[in-house]
Amino acid sequence: MTHDINDTLAKRNVLVLVAAQAILGAQMPMIFTIGGLAGQSLAPNACWATLPISFIVIGSMLTATPISSFMARQGRTAGFVLGAIGGAFGAAIGAAGLMLASFPIFLIGSLFTGVYMSAQGFYRFAAADTASDAFRPKAISWVMAGGLLSAVLGPQLVKVTAQSMVVPFLGTYLAVIALNLLGMFLFIALRIPKPRPASAGAPQGRSRAELIRTPVIAVAMICATVSYALMNLVMTSSPLAVVGCGFETGDAADVVTAHVLAMYAPSFITGHVIARLGVERVIAIGLMILAGSGAVAMSGVELENFFIALMLLGFGWNFGFIGATTMLANAQRPEERGRLQGLNDLVVFGGVTLASFSSGGLMNCSGGSVETGWQLVNLAMLPFLVLAGGALIWLWLKPKETR
Repeated sequence: MTHDINDTLAKRNVLVLVAAQAILGAQMPMIFTIGGLAGQSLAPNACWATLPISFIVIGSMLTATPISSFMARQGRTAGFVLGAIGGAFGAAIGAAGLMLASFPIFLIGSLFTGVYMSAQGFYRFAAADTASDAFRPKAISWVMAGGLLSAVLGPQLVKVTAQSMVVPFLGTYLAVIALNLLGMFLFIALRIPKPRPASAGAPQGRSRAELIRTPVIAVAMICATVSYALMNLVMTSSPLAVVGCGFETGDAADVVTAHVLAMYAPSFITGHVIARLGVERVIAIGLMILAGSGAVAMSGVELENFFIALMLLGFGWNFGFIGATTMLANAQRPEERGRLQGLNDLVVFGGVTLASFSSGGLMNCSGGSVETGWQLVNLAMLPFLVLAGGALIWLWLKPKETR
């Protein structure tokens, strides 16, 4: 009976989180589509074009642990509302930066946008909070599937708003403010029990140092970081590459739409695939698909190359990242939840920060042409795929009792 009650509550929460992922989550493809292009128009040096996206990820990295701790004390609803406020505030500062043609102000806005990105990263963990062991992989993957609607809504809003005002991209940032202010009311319907303060003598769980030394947790964090960082590395540069190869901003938005659809479309089946094949195999498949994405991108710069490469990038991210998230969720104890999730997202977004910093430099300042820069961006994936694949093989070879 308890199993049914828990899954009924979990399904209600999943619906709320799917809606949040669709509506509030639309701001991320919007900003990732135009962030580099806006940065290119404001930055004093083309090598800094993707710095606004890097600052978003820095903001996310810096706030992952504080937001996780805040949620552990005040509950998921309060944390998610705080994230939406951060998103609205960041978009407002970004809009001011565009109006004043100030690159530093625009970067500050990007930093605050990272508060929303950090909070959004906990949607997947919130889906698991009230789910049974059997329903947990499906709950995580269904919430991630909410990104399908954001994949359509976000880039279409870019097409409507990017050139709607005298100042390019200003309309897009005003639309992001509206999404955050309206979307935060969704969380009124969320029903995740507020964590109870630990009583004296209650289990405290493993320390952060002990957690990160646990093989299955370490490998889950490595695979999540590599999957997310490589997706960000390539996706950040893709609008610059598409436009730089002679295509239109609308084409770049369409490529991003295809990419984000591919990121979330498999989520309807990812949980079932994990249950059938096992989480390690699903992560391995994700890493191989990411490698295939790089191979397609390096084979040419026709529009179909961009579409196929970015779609493969999305598929690979989905299997790799959801698989790693499920592995991590299965390895945690209830009393470790806030500590481990904050640590995980700090590591993941630390890796993503390095990737987004590298993306603009590789794209604009490492070769004599756009095509060369794009090839270098994709070639940079190789050593990290080897790292994650090696970590996964190492875990496979360990006896189960020592994992």
